[in-house]
Amino acid sequence: MPSVPDRTAERRLVLVRHAKAVSKDRPIEDFDRPLSRRGRADAPRTGRWLVTAGLRCDLALVSPALRTRQTWQLAVTAQTDPPPAVYDRRIYNAAPSVLVAVLAERGSGLGCLMLVGHNPGIHELAVGLSGGGSPDLLKRLREGFATSGVAVIDLPGDWSRSDPGSGTLAALWSPGD
Repeated sequence: MPSVPDRTAERRLVLVRHAKAVSKDRPIEDFDRPLSRRGRADAPRTGRWLVTAGLRCDLALVSPALRTRQTWQLAVTAQTDPPPAVYDRRIYNAAPSVLVAVLAERGSGLGCLMLVGHNPGIHELAVGLSGGGSPDLLKRLREGFATSGVAVIDLPGDWSRSDPGSGTLAALWSPGD
């Protein structure tokens, strides 16, 4: 597996969609839905891919919903030196504008942030920021963001400016790849 290209921008954003959760049909509050059997198998694969790709982030911003916490906890088992994690309630089912605000607030002075969150917001954020990159990767991203998937976006400037289309999609991975 080749590594992710070296950063050409000042910032790198690693977006991770939580692993597959149990069905919404169960009598459980959405916030408390745990990972399914498939999700518990896929989340460590995501962590191994992050290591193999050479991605080292300064901070992980994680939704406190059960399925995102479990995804993070299983993914970091593959990492020898995982970044510290901050659980931020605003990430739970957030719109892209809220996610950008969290990144701006938490990312000051940091070069690489990971955000572990939910669709549709995380997918919309990835599509909205990615104005450049391989046409094949951009097409795949527009088509969807799989559970346990990862999008790596390089961005110019500081975290307080994450303008639509300003990023370059450097990598896109999912357990099905």
